[in-house]
Amino acid sequence: MLERLDQQLFLFLNSLNSPFCDQIMHAISGVLIWLPLYLAILIYLGVKYKRRFLIILLFIIIAATLSDQVSVLIKNNVHRLRPCHEPLLEGLVHLVRGECGGLYSFVSSHATNSFNVALISLMFIKKRWFSISIVAWAAIVGYSRIYLGVHYPGDVLCGSILGALIGWSVYKLYELTDNKILQNRKYFNT
Repeated sequence: MLERLDQQLFLFLNSLNSPFCDQIMHAISGVLIWLPLYLAILIYLGVKYKRRFLIILLFIIIAATLSDQVSVLIKNNVHRLRPCHEPLLEGLVHLVRGECGGLYSFVSSHATNSFNVALISLMFIKKRWFSISIVAWAAIVGYSRIYLGVHYPGDVLCGSILGALIGWSVYKLYELTDNKILQNRKYFNT
């Protein structure tokens, strides 16, 4: 029942397309287009946190690696076909540039990775405007995967939750580590 509902919601959302939006969603779903955003976040963190930046960078790398690898691991074990590979949906899926991607869809790695970036960065950059903007960005990246015909809404929702949990967990691990480092510095400086 949930799978059928997911398919119906996918078909509705995927059908809301136009040639203009095809180009925008294809770009949004790309990786290279977001490198300036990632660089801007890292520069901001470097300026804000100065001496602690290298430790923060290490935790960001851990979060990014976990996010990407866990989503792929789940995808390769669940074996849910992408909508564009699903025989029952043949001829109903709007594909942009005929690109379908790999065979499996659950969970969306794009959604996992973008929500991981959003959560871990907003935990470090505690500004309301940034939090709203980065979560909106991650949601648009997730939606682009439905628009492009390569993920169901459930894939994106679960990927978003997974990415957010990984980002939040790694940030909490950073806090524990950072507090231990600060405590050790105080101990040795007395």
